[in-house]
Amino acid sequence: MIDKKYKETVHTDTNLYEYTTVTHDENKVRIYMLKNGLKVFLAQNFDAPRIQTFIPVRTGSNNDPADNTGLAHYLEHMMFKGTSKIGTQDWKKEKELIDQISELYEAHKAEQDAEKKKEIYKKIDQISQEASQYAIANEYDKAISSLGASGTNAHTWFDETVYKNNIPNNELEKWLKIEKERFSEIVLRLFHTELESVYEEFNRAQDNDSRLVNYELMDALFPTHPNGQQTTLGKPEHLKNPSMEAIHKYFDEYYVPNNYAMVLVGDFDFDETIQLIDQYFGTIPYRELPKKTPVIEKPITEIVTKTVKSPTTPRVQMAWRTDSYGTREAMLADIVANILSNRGEAGLLDLHINQTQKMLWAQAFSVGLKQYGYFSIVAVPKETQTLDEAKEMVLEEIELIKKGDFPDWMLPAIINDFKLQRMKGLETAEGLATTLYDTYIKGRTWEQELNEMDEYSSFTKEDVMNFALTFFKNNYVVVYKEKGINDKLVRVENPGITPVKLNRDAQSEFLQEILADQPEDIKPEFIDYQKEIATDHVQGKRLSFVKNNYNDIAQVHFIFPFGSDNDRDLGISTQFLQYLGTHKFSPEDLKKEFFKIGVSNDFKTTNNQLLITLSGLEENIEKGIGLLQHWMYEVKPDQEIYTQFVGTILENREAVKKDKNRIMTALTTYTKLGHTSRFLDVISKEELESSKAEVFTDRMKNLFKYPYQIFFYGKDFENFKGYIGKYTEAESLQIPAPKLYPEPATGGSVFFINYDMVQMEMSKAGKGNPVNPSNFGKVNVFNEYFGRGLSSIVFQEIRESKSLAYSAYVSYSANSELHHPDYVTTYIGTQPDKLMIAVDTMNDLMNELPEVPTQFENAKNAALKQIASTRVTRTNIFFNTLRLKKLNISHDFRKDIYEQIQVLKFEDIKQFYQTDIKPVHFNTAIIGKKENLNMEAVSKMGTFTEVSLQDIFGH
Repeated sequence: MIDKKYKETVHTDTNLYEYTTVTHDENKVRIYMLKNGLKVFLAQNFDAPRIQTFIPVRTGSNNDPADNTGLAHYLEHMMFKGTSKIGTQDWKKEKELIDQISELYEAHKAEQDAEKKKEIYKKIDQISQEASQYAIANEYDKAISSLGASGTNAHTWFDETVYKNNIPNNELEKWLKIEKERFSEIVLRLFHTELESVYEEFNRAQDNDSRLVNYELMDALFPTHPNGQQTTLGKPEHLKNPSMEAIHKYFDEYYVPNNYAMVLVGDFDFDETIQLIDQYFGTIPYRELPKKTPVIEKPITEIVTKTVKSPTTPRVQMAWRTDSYGTREAMLADIVANILSNRGEAGLLDLHINQTQKMLWAQAFSVGLKQYGYFSIVAVPKETQTLDEAKEMVLEEIELIKKGDFPDWMLPAIINDFKLQRMKGLETAEGLATTLYDTYIKGRTWEQELNEMDEYSSFTKEDVMNFALTFFKNNYVVVYKEKGINDKLVRVENPGITPVKLNRDAQSEFLQEILADQPEDIKPEFIDYQKEIATDHVQGKRLSFVKNNYNDIAQVHFIFPFGSDNDRDLGISTQFLQYLGTHKFSPEDLKKEFFKIGVSNDFKTTNNQLLITLSGLEENIEKGIGLLQHWMYEVKPDQEIYTQFVGTILENREAVKKDKNRIMTALTTYTKLGHTSRFLDVISKEELESSKAEVFTDRMKNLFKYPYQIFFYGKDFENFKGYIGKYTEAESLQIPAPKLYPEPATGGSVFFINYDMVQMEMSKAGKGNPVNPSNFGKVNVFNEYFGRGLSSIVFQEIRESKSLAYSAYVSYSANSELHHPDYVTTYIGTQPDKLMIAVDTMNDLMNELPEVPTQFENAKNAALKQIASTRVTRTNIFFNTLRLKKLNISHDFRKDIYEQIQVLKFEDIKQFYQTDIKPVHFNTAIIGKKENLNMEAVSKMGTFTEVSLQDIFGH
């Protein structure tokens, strides 16, 4: 056994609170246990005067009652609806009506006659209208946003429901007050409208190809365990027949302090913080948890085959069941997954299949759950290959592991990569907090988590081979995802919900107290970029430096001030480079060399910039630079590889044209910019096939002869300056002039793509005025107040009041470059029979900006608090200056925005709306099943055109 480096130690603070730390823990995490069983994880991070908070509850879809699947997820939604204090104008009267609604839902669930069920639902809808006159929609969100919170959200998974907020540190006590109230009781107000929103989320999931495959995979892997038998979103028949009583019972059983934790990472004092947490949460009583009998799966002893169909590109996914997270088997499965796929770098699948282009794509990964887990491989074949051929190709790679046919250096390189990725993950408040809550959910100690790397390091190549020999047998599940019509889609009718009252101007006594309690403001800090960024010159190249004060990871960025507008073939050239080697290294060997030294490389091409980034331990960065430049200067053109590369590009183009999300992105771009946009200016099939490899490799060989600058993020600038000169040369090539693309006027056109899906998605795009940085404060508050976020006017009206869509927003997007237009976009994703009602509602909202004074003040104050408590750190210090330069700004422009918002009045926003938003004319993009399209309603939006995939993709 290896002596464990990390050991738990018990301490007592100045207020006699006992806590545990782990020796040598660089993050100095403190773990407390309150008398009522609440576990508290605290760690300091002084990047900004903010605190990342998570409240993880040890329950999820695996604890759903068998006849109420989806309950944990729906409860998560209802946790945002308030309590008897939050979200009500008259709790006594509202409660009487909610109790009636609850009884009606029980009758509705028990009733078998379809017509009688409809009659009961009408009564539910009727009484819900009465109840809504006492409710205040989104009051939790108003309370939490008034703190200046960001990232307000939650998620539900197998064994967890996690509630998230990032708050200014001066608002900690108010946050605790709000969350204590929320976790003390649940009130199921505005229940039937939120239920319909959850069903819309279910509809979105049906249109999600990955979920379709995953459901079948998990069902076969876990034929009796909830991991496979209870999805997070639940079964449709359960969603349509909910029980409010069951949700209350679930909350009472699982939302108890001995079953959830508090995770805070940020700028705070340990002793004061634990006192405050105990003051608020320590009073919630401990309760025994329901006793559960573990479900034990029988071993899989044969190959289990499943087939699903959808319009997207065919693929095959295989999976083997593993033991639980943290076990020897799960850790070895994780190592094998990384021997096959280590972030696309030098795994067997990366090198033998992806690098050699034997199929479109293959990847392995491992998922560890609280009970059980699985190892999985996804393979996407070429059009000329069958799914079985793809399956056999990846199985051959597993056979290599059984034989030990992988290099000796790979295992220690993988462990070093694990350590590097962990270092990156723990350096931010959110990253550390996420690891802490995940540790809690899985029932592990922080000591176990920190010692994990030593456990990984203890495995030998022989251990891996023996594991592979015993683990990989004909004991797996394989899901064939074929191209075709999905006959399992559930299409539902609009239940006919009468819009509920929102009472936007109302405020509960609880919210009034929160708003009246004003802690001392956090003073904003605006950065002096000239002071924070050191500069120098080497060989005529500008060097910029920002010090890394956190860890030993360094980054070097080569920034070229030109992109695809200057050279349409630039992006193709950097992609092709990935498949080529040099006279010294084969393409596979190059990947291995980078992975051995733990340095990753990344090429990113935009329309006006090429960014080449190296990242790894600072001690190895010079080796990485040398390897990168050897690769680029000495790259060997290979026409045979180029021909394969072109085939891969063309097949990927066809695959993209089958993906709903990619289609919607392309359609929206076409709607916004028309048929002459840079998005459509792609190299044609004929051009690609007739080109020579040298055309693209010569670009890479000559790249460093163009102007560029270098940015180094690390610890030792002097050392970097000492060697970087060896890797630079004088500029000898001029940047080509950029191609100019028109930004046409919008208005009066509707573009449609026919796609077999449950939902209908609609996006509008309107060209606005040229960007004006002096409007940025108004833009910030307008988006917060009207168009985006949980407490915005649009979200409240379309989702909360009328339950017309799961997702709906309006966004004003300021352009990132001077002399280019801003754009206003709207989005609605909903079921077809609701789309036109949602559109009408959106039009009504945008006809005249609604005035809700309290909501405006909340949006304004939230924006100010977020700016005041935000700090610019790490590489953002430098990259912010590049972004601002495009707007001809050289200082921290947040200062100007902050000062504008401070004096902003609703009349200013209204005037901005009248001059910059209301006059905008829109084009419309719609994707969905054509037979579900209301052509009469669509025609009112403009001239209808059904476009082809060729039209919107340009190939």
